[in-house]
Amino acid sequence: MAFMNQDRKKELAPAIKAVLKKYGVKGTVAVKHHSTLVVNIKEGDLDLLSIYDEDRTYAQVNPYWVVRNTEDDYPVISAFYAELIAAMKGPNWFDKSDSMTDYFHVAWYLNINVGDFQRPYIYRGAAQAA
Repeated sequence: MAFMNQDRKKELAPAIKAVLKKYGVKGTVAVKHHSTLVVNIKEGDLDLLSIYDEDRTYAQVNPYWVVRNTEDDYPVISAFYAELIAAMKGPNWFDKSDSMTDYFHVAWYLNINVGDFQRPYIYRGAAQAA
């Protein structure tokens, strides 16, 4: 059963904050429902919403989709998400799920939010290397 608490978050937060700082992005780290580690990205030098086809002011990022599907067209954003997800997982994360038998068992779930409905993501407009 997935489990996340404040102590685990405190262990993972320094690595997460280092990735955010490296890419010039500001965000917060939180725990949701004792099962999910959440990173809320508020603003930054990366145009994180450009990977979507339609105009958006916020997005809930799919951690299983984003790295694999952005690496060709958005290599910097893909690298950012790859490092962020690795930092969110840390050394103790595991996934022993087996969808064939309808058995799901992970250490904890990951949520990445870029902005939100009431406060859109602020892209500061710094140049991105392609």
